[in-house]
Amino acid sequence: MNAPRARVARRPVHGVLLLDKPLGWSSNDVLQKAKWLLRAEKAGHTGTLDPLASGVLPLCFGAATKFSQLQLDADKTYEATARLGVKTRTGDAEGEVIEEREVNVTAQQLQDVVSRFSGPIRQVPPMHSALKKDGKALYEYARAGIDVEREARDVTIYELKLDFEASDGAPRAIEMTVKCSKGTYIRTLGEDIGEALGCGAHLTALRRTGTGGFVVAQCVTLSALEAMTEDERLKCLLPVDSLLAEHTAVTLDAENAGRFLSGLRRRGSWVDEERIAVYAENPRALLGTAHVRAGELIPGRLLSPIEIEQMTQKS
Repeated sequence: MNAPRARVARRPVHGVLLLDKPLGWSSNDVLQKAKWLLRAEKAGHTGTLDPLASGVLPLCFGAATKFSQLQLDADKTYEATARLGVKTRTGDAEGEVIEEREVNVTAQQLQDVVSRFSGPIRQVPPMHSALKKDGKALYEYARAGIDVEREARDVTIYELKLDFEASDGAPRAIEMTVKCSKGTYIRTLGEDIGEALGCGAHLTALRRTGTGGFVVAQCVTLSALEAMTEDERLKCLLPVDSLLAEHTAVTLDAENAGRFLSGLRRRGSWVDEERIAVYAENPRALLGTAHVRAGELIPGRLLSPIEIEQMTQKS
């Protein structure tokens, strides 16, 4: 009879882990694995990557979970490969083939579609997605063979590069580099580009190389994290305020810091600003976020006194 598995003693952990998500894992699976490795009490991810996608996945621990929405809303950068001439039910290599067409695509045609799919565009979300309809994810309907009407959504493609995949014969795939706004489905983009080229397409590879200022070169792999000691794992964490890099910093003295932390507005000579990161002066500690309107510093997401104490003791 197997001995009962020892319970992991959880502890307060605060910070951001930049993980290079491996293929075949769901975002929640790697989150739970990293949470277990760090023995963290509280954790959350910043938007999902499909199991067939790899790349940058910021994981938030402790106080950092309060600011994870900033990464959900951030612009993303992807590298993808789209197989031409073959459409699948899911828009990627997991789905069954539903149509095959001849491929006759020129370099000029490829460049023509770049301009067509650059800037503001509209996308119909794929059925095989986690988007909810009447409380159920679309992929649940899709698995039941039910096609649900979806409204097209506005997204923005800030940068799009398309090149034929290196091949000795006729081009059968294209390499895509995409910088885009939140909510962009790269599978759908690949399918739509395939339709514009007259041959159809589906994604065979997808890798997120950047999100909200974080890039894949900063990431640690799950296997590397597993091989580390506990202290080494903790050293991989970025501070909570790494999520606030685009925010203007405001520092308050002890009296004003205490009042701000209790939810009270502060008056000062600040100019209007939507994104403010607020710090206590001594010891220097992140208090939360705010915005300034008409000289008033208005609290947004605030850390708790115990979170601040734990983060200050750690530093």
